[in-house]
Amino acid sequence: MPSLKNKTIIITGASRGIGRAMAVKFASEGANIVAAAKTLDKHPKLPGSLNETVKAVQEAGGRGVAVRMDVRFPEQVQNMVDTAIDIFGGIDALVNNAGAISLTPVEKTPLKIFDRMHTVNDRAVFLCAQMVLPHLKKAQNPHILNLSPPLNLDPRWLKDYGPYTRSKFSMSLLTVAMAGEFKKYGIAVNSLWPKTIIATAAIEFAVGDKSMLQYCRKPQIMADAAHLLLSSKDLEWSGQLFVDEDVLRTRGIDDFNKYAVNPDFSDKIKKDLYV
Repeated sequence: MPSLKNKTIIITGASRGIGRAMAVKFASEGANIVAAAKTLDKHPKLPGSLNETVKAVQEAGGRGVAVRMDVRFPEQVQNMVDTAIDIFGGIDALVNNAGAISLTPVEKTPLKIFDRMHTVNDRAVFLCAQMVLPHLKKAQNPHILNLSPPLNLDPRWLKDYGPYTRSKFSMSLLTVAMAGEFKKYGIAVNSLWPKTIIATAAIEFAVGDKSMLQYCRKPQIMADAAHLLLSSKDLEWSGQLFVDEDVLRTRGIDDFNKYAVNPDFSDKIKKDLYV
């Protein structure tokens, strides 16, 4: 399996949670990390920052740079790409991790919130992929990884949280579309989603139930699965909508207890919304 050593990887939403865990995991193999998000130093409500992520990347053995940016704005995305090129000389992978969530039905979702989920979720996948594409074409073994779920049109997946689900399913559709379109360039494009709920700010703040954290897994399970996907070679995997457990099982990993936030609740972990 190819190493990520000296590979340059852009990760959006890298100031905390899954994005930060991925940054540290990739850095442990010597990757260069472009950590991008809106929180450079300190968020008024949430823990974690880009500067903390870059420090953790360096401590793990990689090189990192923090880029304060908002995926809704093309000029800021372009600055992120330009920074990666200026500092590291190229781009080998893009991880579209930044996300916006509101678990509300159509009737109770303000247009402002609908638009935010669209621009931060699926529109950002389109925008970021389009801007890194010229550089991925020059890379050896390039990848795009979108954090979005498997597609299922059963109404039970859509009826309660239609606006959010639409934005995430659109990301998955873009995965399949770009995998086919970019195959001629040797660029692998996949999606990754957790089998269970993950201990992130979305659980603690968006869902509003801090007690749920003890029924979660740590973000490291997503980081480990993402590492395997970005390390795959020659379009071994492309156009797939993966679940983290399934990726790890392909490499003989089937003991997931170590990822439990509370080991005493490892057999009570809650499944994710879309699995």
